This record gives sequence, C-alpha cells and structure tokens, in this order.
Amino acid sequence: MPSHSAHFLIVGAGAAGLMAGRELARAGQRVTVLEARDRCGGRIHPLPAAQFGYPAEGGAEFVHGPAPVTGGLLQEARLALAPTAGTRWNLRDGALAPSRLGFPHAGRLHQALAGLKNDLPIAEFLATHFADPQYDELRRSITRMLEGYDAADPARASTFALRDEWMDQGIGPHGRIVGGYGALIAFLETECRRHEAAIHFGSAVTAIEESGGAIAARCHDGVAHTADAAIVTVPISLLPAIALPADAREKAAACADIGYGNVIKILLRFTRDWWADQGRRDLADLSFLFANTKVPTWWTQYPAGYPVLTGWFAGPKADTVPRLTENDLIEMGLASLAEIFALPVERLTRDLVAATAINWGNDPFARGAYSYATPATRRAQSILKQPDGGCVFFSGEALYAGREMGTVEAALASGRETAQTILAGAR
Repeated sequence: MPSHSAHFLIVGAGAAGLMAGRELARAGQRVTVLEARDRCGGRIHPLPAAQFGYPAEGGAEFVHGPAPVTGGLLQEARLALAPTAGTRWNLRDGALAPSRLGFPHAGRLHQALAGLKNDLPIAEFLATHFADPQYDELRRSITRMLEGYDAADPARASTFALRDEWMDQGIGPHGRIVGGYGALIAFLETECRRHEAAIHFGSAVTAIEESGGAIAARCHDGVAHTADAAIVTVPISLLPAIALPADAREKAAACADIGYGNVIKILLRFTRDWWADQGRRDLADLSFLFANTKVPTWWTQYPAGYPVLTGWFAGPKADTVPRLTENDLIEMGLASLAEIFALPVERLTRDLVAATAINWGNDPFARGAYSYATPATRRAQSILKQPDGGCVFFSGEALYAGREMGTVEAALASGRETAQTILAGAR
C-alpha cells in the first residue's frame, strides 16, 4: 500500500466492515463502504421496537464471554451490557426439569480430548472413542450442543475447536446490549460518517478488478467505484459469487475449508408470560429451554419482563426446510411449544400478539448465519489474512482465530485487525 493517504473500498457494512472503516477513516484514510442492503449491520438485524415491545434481535443477540473489543466499543458509545439470568430447563421424557451442567461421562471425555494428537471432525472423534451404547447420551448431548450453539455440522466441525471452546474455560457468560446490537451498529455508522467515510446502500458488489495498482468494484446496477484497495467483509458464503483478481481469487478459495452454518430464528410475542406457571412448575425465571422438538431451543428475555419467546433452529437441520414460508416456520414454532407444555396450539395462537421468523439461509446477502472451525480452518484463515502486497484484503468473523469465532466480537476484532495491518504496512 502507498505510504500516503489512500482510498479504500469496504465491501459490506456489517460489524467487521464498519469497524475497519472507522479505524481507517479516523487514521486519515479515505473510505467508501459499499453495502448491498438498505441498512448497516448485516447479520445484526434489529426489529422494530413496536413489534415486540423492545428492540428485539432478528440476528445476533448475545455478547459471549469477555468480548474485550465489544466491551471497549460499548464504553465509547456509552452503552450498557446486561447479563443474562434465570434457570435453564430441559424437557426429558415428557417432564420439565432444571438443566444439568456439563456432559455425561465428563471425565472420560476430558481424557480422550486431552490425549488427541491430531485434529479430526467431531463425528469421527465420537465414533472412534465413544461408540459404545453406554455413551449414547454423551454423543447426543455433544451433537445437540454443536448443532444448536455453533450451528455446525458434526461431520465437518473441528474437535480441537471443541476442546478449546468447551473444555478449557467454557463458553463464558452471556449478556445483552441494553438497546440491542442495533445501538452499537448505529454508533459505528455515526463514527464512520463523522470521519467522512461514505456509505452507499443498495450496492451489491459483483466483481473487483485490479489494474495498475488500483482496483475497481463493480456493482449489480453497473456502477463502478475505483480506489487504491478493497477490503471484502461479506460472509464467506458469498465470496464465490464475487469475481476477484487472480491472486485474490486463489486466496478466497481457502474459504471452502471454513465451516458455515445456518440458523432459523423465531420470535413470538404473547399477551403475557403464560409459561411462568404451567402444571404447578415455577418457570417465572426461565432463561433457556431445551427439548427434542422440531424447534429444540427457546429462551426468554428474563430478567426483563417482556412476554416473548425466541425459538432457535440451527445447524444442518435448519438446511432441511428451505421451502418453508415465514408462516410455516411460525406454525412450526408454535407446534413445538405446544408439545413442550402439553397445550393446544389454538390456546397459544389465541394469546399471540406478534410473530416473525427469519431463515438466514434464505437471506440473499447472508446465505447462512455464522462460521465454525473445521480441522483445516486455521490454515485457511492464515491464507486469507496473509498480506501479500495485493490490493484486496479479507476480513470478517470467519477469519478470527480466537475462541469467539462466529460472533460479533470476532467480526469487530477482525475488522480492527485488518485496518491495523494495513496502517502498519503503510508506514
């Protein structure tokens, strides 16, 4: 990169793109952000507060673990983080019971993970070390957690990543931003504009061309934007759809070794929190609920009192229903709740005030929810992040090498790291 002030095109106005744009713009670089949607945020998708009674999240919702980059931005933006609270419940054999912590046969699991010398997919690890019928519940628990929390395919997901994420310090506490992630995105957007970065909506980039040390990004409407370099921050599922210069195209091929999972999120607002007292069970402080129903994971907004239940259907199973409409998904969610609580669907429907369902796999600018590590991911990330003197850089949550891969924290950290790498190389 030139040592003088340069012009950067940033493809994508999600968390990584806005973070990279803010860092470059306030360092005196010229920045133009090209966003395919009519809003910033990407897979952060705030819903109208009037719909659910609070700024609900159609996409990313929780802040996971320490999240230092997110925390620093919250301080800058004067936003607060509210920790989650309450009791987790499971539906087992038709009865609700508080969730047990940890996995069955935890000692044996730790021993097998500690002795693992080479990474392999989790499905293969379980088949090798825990094939005996006595480990059926362990295999189910790990698979359910992997598919539900990581939106991952056990046939591809890295066992080393599982070991690092779950067996060391755990996944850490969860929190929610007061005002939602939309407030954080609004802060970053304002910061970009304050430092004179331009943001263009409705600009889906289809090709990036390089010539004479400069680049041109061509959009679906035929408009071309020229600059000195580009930072591509779109989800890895979209990289194959963007024509790239030869060197960048070769690097982008490495994204095939990074997992990318789907999520369907269903939000249901009721007249009241009817689940708080069902069948003499005190669920007034219900936080998360897990069941072997079609939509297996649910949570409340506890300790906030909003009568909203959020359903979560993730991983390979979420890819099996691409043709279901929003109404179909809402009905699927209501049927799952009716099964969990042994109530007629009509009773739940009668109390329903508002509902929405988002299948991120059907979103044309996401084609899925977030990434996860395969045994080949760390090498792929190194290839994609390698500064090789070219004019096209890659950034985003999929390129973050820490344990928070797939989170907003990962996107913010990657965006900042990309900007710092560029600025350091320009000195």
